[in-house]
Amino acid sequence: MKRVIALFTIAFVFAGLAVYQYINRGNDQVSLAASAEGFKPKAGFEAASFELPALDEQSYAVGGKREKLTFVNFWASWCGPCELEAPDLQKLHETYGDAITLYGVNATKYDKERAAREFVEDHEFTFPILMDREGDVTKKYKVDTFPTTFLIDSNGVIRERINGVITFAEWERLIEKWA
Repeated sequence: MKRVIALFTIAFVFAGLAVYQYINRGNDQVSLAASAEGFKPKAGFEAASFELPALDEQSYAVGGKREKLTFVNFWASWCGPCELEAPDLQKLHETYGDAITLYGVNATKYDKERAAREFVEDHEFTFPILMDREGDVTKKYKVDTFPTTFLIDSNGVIRERINGVITFAEWERLIEKWA
């Protein structure tokens, strides 16, 4: 009987913690710990700024305060889910280009640049495709799953980290929520 009571108590405590986390999940405050402890690539923390060359070798600086919601999508040409997501990304860029800035970041260190260029041509991307040739940005953002997308608000704060593919309708919901 004591064992049952102990298990029930433990389950009750975990349920209470889950409810507490769910309630506080909507908290829009930025964690100031990011500057004290270093960059943390998750919601509520300030996004790390970076600069990378695009396919045309033009350099793009990403991060900091911006006028629009910023999407940073990490991908690789060999990634099946990236292939599935590609048409939605182009459609997002075309549909919401006035409300968002979309950057594709090719994890070039883990990909072949030639294959990445073919992927971009095949999907007719018209948004900037940045080349992370050394892998520094991919490493800094702790991306180990492709695709991984970060939604960064106009104040430079990460609002969402999406690992994997989501529906176009879910992208639209997130744009409405954060734009």
